[in-house]
Parts: sequence; structure tokens; C-alpha cells
Amino acid sequence: MEALLQGFAVTLSLDNLLYCFVGVLLGTIVGILPGLGPLTTIAILLPITFKMDVTSAIIMLSGIYYGVAYGGTVTSVLMRIPGEASSVVTCLDGYEMARKGRAGAALGIAGIGSFFAGTVGVIGISFLSPPLAELVLKFGPAEYAMLMLAGLTLVTYMSSGSLPRALLMAAFGLLLGTVGSDPISMTPRLTFGILALGDGVNLVPLAIGLFGLSEVLFMARQTVAEMKVLPAPTGVLGFLPSAEEARRSVGPTLRGTALGFLVGLLPGGGAVLASFLSYAMERKLSRHPEEFGKGAVEGVAGPESANNAGTAGAFVPLLCMGIPANAITALLLGAFIIHGVTPGPTILERQPEVFWGVVASMYIGNVMLLILNLPLVGLFVRILQIPRAYLTPMILVVCLIGVYSSSGNPADVALAVVFGFVGYGLRRHGFDLGIVILAYVLGPIFERSVRQALAISDGDPTIFLHSYLSTGFAVVAVVLLVLGLWPKRRARPG
Repeated sequence: MEALLQGFAVTLSLDNLLYCFVGVLLGTIVGILPGLGPLTTIAILLPITFKMDVTSAIIMLSGIYYGVAYGGTVTSVLMRIPGEASSVVTCLDGYEMARKGRAGAALGIAGIGSFFAGTVGVIGISFLSPPLAELVLKFGPAEYAMLMLAGLTLVTYMSSGSLPRALLMAAFGLLLGTVGSDPISMTPRLTFGILALGDGVNLVPLAIGLFGLSEVLFMARQTVAEMKVLPAPTGVLGFLPSAEEARRSVGPTLRGTALGFLVGLLPGGGAVLASFLSYAMERKLSRHPEEFGKGAVEGVAGPESANNAGTAGAFVPLLCMGIPANAITALLLGAFIIHGVTPGPTILERQPEVFWGVVASMYIGNVMLLILNLPLVGLFVRILQIPRAYLTPMILVVCLIGVYSSSGNPADVALAVVFGFVGYGLRRHGFDLGIVILAYVLGPIFERSVRQALAISDGDPTIFLHSYLSTGFAVVAVVLLVLGLWPKRRARPG
């Protein structure tokens, strides 16, 4: 408790409060704008944080991450267009409620459920992190290597595409992570004589190219369509659900919060998977499943609570183990490393002000989001009126300036452009680019752990099976690979 109070003292400084507010505000706006997404936004803003204090930088970037889940609800309810992936399920019943004149109730239930789930999720981080960090301190290089392998395998297994495609993207990310100097012998690897690659592929041009510039190319190809927006409610009272709606929302909110947090702890989990699982669970448990898709309030309360709790849960493996649960937390891990901080069990001992400052900021950020996302919905909806002809070049300029300012090296700008076209091509063919970033960030840590373990054992590979933990992680990785690659039996004709 004393450590958490210290975190509030850090967060309540004027600068950090401002960065927290900027983060959640940007998260809300990004959630409202279809297609942009938190991954692209964090990648674009990453260079801006280089001159900032590490705590302030992570507070702002984290605010974008968990703020997006709030903003995405607005377009899902009022337009039936998901602002981001975790709000897809909300389109089904949220929009139908809006068509029946209950847009305010849908947004109110989503906002209150999100606030409750986000707050409970942060409480979970506060209580789970210290004991989990103590457990991880007992890990050796072999355990860490197998944990990284199991985490990366789980992410690829739960990818939206086929497992072979996901494994190909993981291999691409791991390959990019090996470019540059060998960490032990310092000999150049995969540089092909190009001086700009001597220090490896930097995170900023890679992330901005794959997500920012590829998104610009996608936006440039989209046709301008007239989007119908249902009227937003006015006044705070317009967001209050009826007594019956409130009663029916309690159970889904509690179940969505618990399910979302647990799913968020898993590599490959997070808000998107949590929202889909919650919707499926509520439909299964409902006495009136036929109402789902036609304006069932449970179809809004459950998924909206789950996606916010899932976002909070994803911070636990990131902060305590140094393992990102998804591509967004992989970028946050990159931000930590750029600032000279390595998330993991030692962060609680060496830099507790960073850890607890970020956790405390999430309590405050959830309050800010609740205040922002109910009375100001009408104002945020106007953002959708910005023509794509103006928005696209603005994003392009910000991307290129961000890449150049991160290193002052024109070669990084050229590298970002190359990755922009690569990302565009991969996205058009259905590849999951998030796995590339995840593998790129985890790759060097995995390689270092493997080489340390083999050095300890004089090259004996059985060291990875000496402990129950490393053996268990290895078994998980093998089982997931077998399940993913197992050929599906075709149904025989009658």
C-alpha cells in the first residue's frame, strides 16, 4: 500500500497528470477514428517520448492503449463501425439499441462497465504484480528462454490467420531482431555491407513503417463514403440506463471483468479476444439468446467490460516478466528499453517509482475517461467529419518527422518507407503484422537467454529440460504447434 501511495505521489505531479490526460484523450480520439488503431498511434508517437522522463512517457503511451477501448464504443454504437478491433462485438447490439432510441443507455452502460472493469483490472495489477515478480526472480536463463518460446508460440497459435502464416511472420520478426552486431562476438550479421544496418534495425522505423505508413497507403486507396451517424444523447441524464437495463447489466459486467482480466494475462490474449469470449459466454448463459444481435443490453455490458479488463491484464506479464502479451505491449516494452528501463521482476526493486507511477496513473486515467466519454460524446463524433484528404497527408508528415527526429539519420526514413510498402503488401494478403513486432522485441531476449543457458551447460541442450518450469513451457510450445499444424479432417460425403 505504501508503494502504491508513492506511485500516486509521482502521478499527481502536474506534468504526469497532463501526460495522463493527453494519453487518454488521444486514446479516445484514436478509438473513434476507424482504422487508425492504438498500434499505429503509439508507433507514431514513440519518437516524441525520447526527450521525456520514462515514467511520463509510459504513462502517456499506456493511456492511449487503454483509452482506445472507450473511444471505439462511440462509433460502434452510433455508426455500427468499430473504431478499433475490440469494439467489433459492440456493433451487434450497441447499434441496435441506438436504433431503438437507447443510444444513451448503451453508451452509459459501456462507459460505467469499462470504468468498473478497468479499475478492478488495475487493482489486480497492484496485488498480483509483487508475488509474480518474486516468482520470476527464481527463473534462470533456461526458464526465461522456454517462457519466451511458449509466449511467442501462444501468440502465433491465437493469431487471426492460419498458423503457418503466423509462424512465417514470427520468423520474419526474429530475423529482423538478429540484424546488426552479434551481442557476444560483436561481428556484423545480415548487414549485407549496408552501414545503416550496422546497429541493427531500429524499432521506430520498423513500427512506423509497418503500421503508420502502411495505414496511410490503405487510407489513400479507400473511397469516400457517406457515413450515417445516429444522434448522440445530450446531457448527463441522457446516458442513464433504465432500472431494468441496469439490473440486466450487473452480471455481464462482473463476468466480463473477471474473464477479461484472466484472458489479458495470456500471451496473445488482450482486449479483442476477451470481448469475443465474453459475448459468446453471455449469449450462452442468457435466458433469451434470441435477443442477441437485436439490442440485448448484455451484449454491450459484457464485452465492453471484458475488453477494458483485458487491456489491464496485459500489463501484468509486461511489467512483472518483461514479456509483452500482444503487439501493443511489445511497443510499450520497446519504449521501456529505449529509456534504459527493463521491465521484469527487478523493476519493483530498482525503479519502483516507474512501476507504481504507471499503475497509479491507470486509476486516475480511468476516472478521466469516464468524465471524457459521457458528456463529450457529441464533440468527439465531430472528429469523424475530418476529410480523409486532409487526415492522410497529416499522418504521413507526422510519421516521417517522427522517424527522422528519433535518430537524425535519413537512412532510417528510407528504411521506414521500405517497411511501409512491405507492411502494406503483407496486410493486403492477410498477414498479422503484430506478430512481427512481438517476435522482433522478444527475439534478442530469447537469443540471449538461450546462449547464456548453453554457456552454463557447456553446450548441453538438455539444460532446457532440467527444471519443471522450463520443461512445462517447452511442452506448451510443442503442444500448441502440433494443434495448430494438425491437418483438419474433411467431412466425408454422406
